[in-house]
Amino acid sequence: MREFSTTCCIAGGGPAGMMLGFLLARAGVDVTVLEKHADFLRDFRGDTIHPSTLQLMQELGLLDDFLKLPHTKERSIVARFGDKDVPIADFSHLPVAAPYIAFMPQWDFLDFLADRGRELPHFKLLMQTKATGLIRSSGRVAAVTAETAEGETTIWADLIVAADGRHSDLRQAGGFIVHEIGAPMDVLWFRLPRRESDAAQTFGQVERGRFAVMLNRGDYWQCAYVIPKGTLEKLHAAGLDAFRTGLAELLPVVADRVGEIHGWDDLKLLSVAVDRLERWWQPGLLCIGDAAHAMSPIGGVGVNLAIQDAVAAANRLAQPLRGKRLTTGDLAAVQERRAFPTRATQGLQVAIQNRVITPILAGGGPVKPPFLLSLLRWFPPLRRIPARLVGMGFRPEHIGPQLNPRLN
Repeated sequence: MREFSTTCCIAGGGPAGMMLGFLLARAGVDVTVLEKHADFLRDFRGDTIHPSTLQLMQELGLLDDFLKLPHTKERSIVARFGDKDVPIADFSHLPVAAPYIAFMPQWDFLDFLADRGRELPHFKLLMQTKATGLIRSSGRVAAVTAETAEGETTIWADLIVAADGRHSDLRQAGGFIVHEIGAPMDVLWFRLPRRESDAAQTFGQVERGRFAVMLNRGDYWQCAYVIPKGTLEKLHAAGLDAFRTGLAELLPVVADRVGEIHGWDDLKLLSVAVDRLERWWQPGLLCIGDAAHAMSPIGGVGVNLAIQDAVAAANRLAQPLRGKRLTTGDLAAVQERRAFPTRATQGLQVAIQNRVITPILAGGGPVKPPFLLSLLRWFPPLRRIPARLVGMGFRPEHIGPQLNPRLN
């Protein structure tokens, strides 16, 4: 068995893990990031880069290079209830460098961070390396075990960070207490061809008993079809033809392309969960991102909330990690900083689940926008409120001076 030491070992090469690894290495902390796959190509990864994240890239001096990657800009969010378009949010008034949502395949975002990280002497990224367990010593988590192509490895570190997603192996190994909140829906995730004549805007379509979201990925639409939780077998029983027919009725813009769904294997189930840990840390171990709090896909804010966790953690932990004086108080401070925006965001998501999504999926009555959404349609200035909540969050983080390599 191989083994080596580092100052901080991060399990998970998603947005939280890669951003934290990059920021700590930039501040002079030796970091090793573990990613279990050979690359970042996964359709389940969220595409939304919110204004809060774009602002962070600006503060890092990376925004111009970042925006050279293929992406589309959305300055507003629109939902279609039946045949009525309802504007939800207008990002153009946000006081940031890039007042819009950038839709970019997440693998491009992660590759960008990985490439910038590799330019730093303190950054190490190990692909095809899966964190599997924890080793404790003297009352604290002291190491993480990992499986690699060459065999088992043990990485000793002053701090282990679990950023390995909502199905976190390290969260389970740590025995954390999870507060389950729940969600009324699951999502079927699939692709359909996109043509130049199609509208460019990402949008949601709501009909009685069903709704879907179409994300513009250039030459194809990434589609999310929302179903009541636990009803996939019912869809299977009705047959693929029935599903394609219903999809064509819901999304007439792609009705001539539903035949591209050749079988159920073309539809990937995303089981929606909303939960959070009662405590995010143990001595020597910290959970961030989905490992600390699984978010609903409502608003597409999960990726950006995870990135905010990473920035808050880097701001607080860079100096004590570099000085070899990390305490449990530092770890507790990260949770204290991020607990309110997590609870507030999940509370808003649950309210939307209960008051909007559940009635839609129940299929009763005519399709019409809820009263509060109608207000957004009638009074455009009100759209700045959801734009702020979705685009920036309840407590946007910023790159602190301790993360500036010129000051370290």
